[in-house]
Amino acid sequence: MNKLLRVCCSAPLALLAALPLASQAQESTSREDLYYVGVLATALNHRSVGEDTVEATWSNAGTLVFGGHITDLFHAEVRVGAGISEGTVDGLLNLNIDHFESWYMGLHYPLTDYANIYGQAGFSNIHGRARLTQEGQAIADDPDRATPYEELVGEYPESAFSISWIVGLDMELFNNAYVVLEGGRLFKDTGTNANTFQFSSGLRYEF
Repeated sequence: MNKLLRVCCSAPLALLAALPLASQAQESTSREDLYYVGVLATALNHRSVGEDTVEATWSNAGTLVFGGHITDLFHAEVRVGAGISEGTVDGLLNLNIDHFESWYMGLHYPLTDYANIYGQAGFSNIHGRARLTQEGQAIADDPDRATPYEELVGEYPESAFSISWIVGLDMELFNNAYVVLEGGRLFKDTGTNANTFQFSSGLRYEF
C-alpha cells in the first residue's frame, strides 16, 4: 500500500515546491469556455471483495481526462483509464481492471487565486477480470479443499456500469497548468460486493 501511494503522489508533491510562485500571480481570469486535458496516475483500492471474505487489495491504473468549463463554477468531463498492475487478494485471487470510461458533471470553487476545490458525480463503464492465482487454482483443483474466491472468477466487476464520484483539489503551477490531487469511488459491484475507490494525482492543462 505504501508503495502504491508513493507512486501516486511522489511526482505531484515534488511539483508543489513551485506553488509560492503561483501564489504571487495576478488575480485569476475566468475559466468559462476553457477546455482541459489531464494525465493522472491512479491507485485503485478494492474493498469488501467477496460476500464472506470481505478482503481488500490495491491495483494501479493510468487515466486520461478531457473536459470543459461550462461556466466559472460548473464543468463536464470524460475519462478513459487502463490498468497497469493487478491486485492480489489473500494470495489466492488476482483482480485486474483492463479499462474503464467515466462521464462526470461537477462543481468547482476557488479557494485562492491559484487553488480550487471540486466535486463531481457521474457514471462509469468498467471492464476487468478476476482469476485465481497459481496457489488459488491448486486449492480449487484439490477435492479436499475449497477457496471462497472460486465463485468470483470471471468478469470483474460483474455489474459493468456504476455510479462514480470524485472530490479533489487543483493548484496552478504556472499559466493554465495545474497539479491535481483527488479521491472518490469508481464503482460498487453488486455481483462481487467489491467497493472500489480511486485515488489520483497528476497534471491538467487548460486551453
